[in-house]
Amino acid sequence: MKKSYIKLLILSFFTIFLCTFNAFFLKQFNTISLIIYLLLLLIITKITLGFEKDHHRYSKDISLEIIITLIIFFLTFYLCGLVIGFAKTNNYFTIKALTSIVIPLIIYIILKEYLRYTLITKSSESLILMILMTITFIFIDNTIAFAKSGLSFSKSTFLLIALTFIPSITENILCSWTTYHFGFKPCLIYLLIIKLYPYLLPIIPNPNEYIYSIIFFLLPVIILLRLKKWFTTDRVNENIERVRRKQFLPYIPLAIVVITLVYFVSGYFKYYAVAIATGSMVPNINKGDVVIVNQQFKADELEKGEIIAYKYGGKVIVHRINDLIKKDKTIIIYTKGDANNDVDGWKVTPDMIIGTVKNKIPAIGYPTIWLNERW
Repeated sequence: MKKSYIKLLILSFFTIFLCTFNAFFLKQFNTISLIIYLLLLLIITKITLGFEKDHHRYSKDISLEIIITLIIFFLTFYLCGLVIGFAKTNNYFTIKALTSIVIPLIIYIILKEYLRYTLITKSSESLILMILMTITFIFIDNTIAFAKSGLSFSKSTFLLIALTFIPSITENILCSWTTYHFGFKPCLIYLLIIKLYPYLLPIIPNPNEYIYSIIFFLLPVIILLRLKKWFTTDRVNENIERVRRKQFLPYIPLAIVVITLVYFVSGYFKYYAVAIATGSMVPNINKGDVVIVNQQFKADELEKGEIIAYKYGGKVIVHRINDLIKKDKTIIIYTKGDANNDVDGWKVTPDMIIGTVKNKIPAIGYPTIWLNERW
């Protein structure tokens, strides 16, 4: 066995042992700790094995292929969010969030992928070693999460396995295969996009945990199959880069339309779109209509007879103001659907109100309603 292989085995087994020990006993690692450890590994690797420069010919082509695939994925994912709903993320555009979460995550990804490139390159003549390196990075990715979970036979542990561990398996297989054939830059682009989007976008689709697990388990598999197809067939085309750029261009206006639609429906503009799921406002507003809600309103200027949209019981309700009581600085509103015989059996306060209904678009909300009912 080569001396370099023995060094790689020692590095790998020690890392797996350390990550396992942390997950079960130590439970002290955080992102900063992993950054320091990866930095130490890079220094040790540099001293004992040396570095390999990344001169892969098709790195740019593969990076573009990954970007195109991710654009298609996110367009589909966010369009599905119109049915399954969105969740608002915390505001990570603060000094504290950037310095404690976003920037450390970027550094961690860069160090990890450069280390992966070095180790995969040094073990490229041994399939067993490359598999071992991939397993090593799976342990690195999961040690913090497993340490926090306590590894008990509980729902939280099973959710951790579904949401973190299982997707990390296919993700690391993709990264190791791509690194071996095309260098570390395409993987860097993939991971920076996939890992950072929840911290950089104000809203994200909100599927349940198991669907989320399936999605992010299959995404690396799909990308891997696309890259393998490219590696075996498409690369014979000398004009492949020009072809990929032409394929990329049509997605730009489509992405702009989808982003605008998602943010409009999610209430990040002045006006907010709500699809009507019932016939409680017939004949003025029918099931399947979309109403346009003005979110910039003043509670003390609301009047009896106005139609408002408000949140109650986890749902958005669009009903007419039946009665409005102003006492001191308190406003209590009672609403009623035009098609209902009775007033709604709850009070509406200003903090529940989304806005006032200004217009409607007939019937265009039916696809969303139909999918929601069957979801």
